[in-house]
Amino acid sequence: MLTDSIDLRQVMRTWASGVTVVTAANGTQHHGMTVSSFTSMSLQPPRILVSLEKITRTHEMAIKSGFFGITILAEDQASISDRFAGRISTLDENRFEGLAIETLSSGSPFIVGGLAFLDCRIFNTFDAGIHTLFIGDVIAMSGSLTGRPLLYYDRAYHALGTMS
Repeated sequence: MLTDSIDLRQVMRTWASGVTVVTAANGTQHHGMTVSSFTSMSLQPPRILVSLEKITRTHEMAIKSGFFGITILAEDQASISDRFAGRISTLDENRFEGLAIETLSSGSPFIVGGLAFLDCRIFNTFDAGIHTLFIGDVIAMSGSLTGRPLLYYDRAYHALGTMS
């Protein structure tokens, strides 16, 4: 029987997911982090859910501003995922250094080249231990909506197989 966080991590390696970067802005400061704990909750009204660890700067900025953004990464953006996961250090820890970004309504930055962008106003939050579950009302959407998503499975990035 599996009972601890190491066991859960092992089990979750069998779950394939898309990869997103969650971003938030507070004034002129912005931050982001790679997140795979993301899902659509409702189409009417349009709402999504994301889980953020409480000790992160992205969590802090989202709470302060009341907004966050989601960039759904394309299959050629694995290095961006690694950067925002903290695997690749950047100058002064500015993870946006050298990246083209855009904004929609809230001021949250979105990474150009992503498949889609969701700009969200925090509707509600729920304490989940060391994480907070954020439910966001989608206030704006954009993106190419074409291309193929970056996938994560068993501690590695993958691409979709041929679709028919």
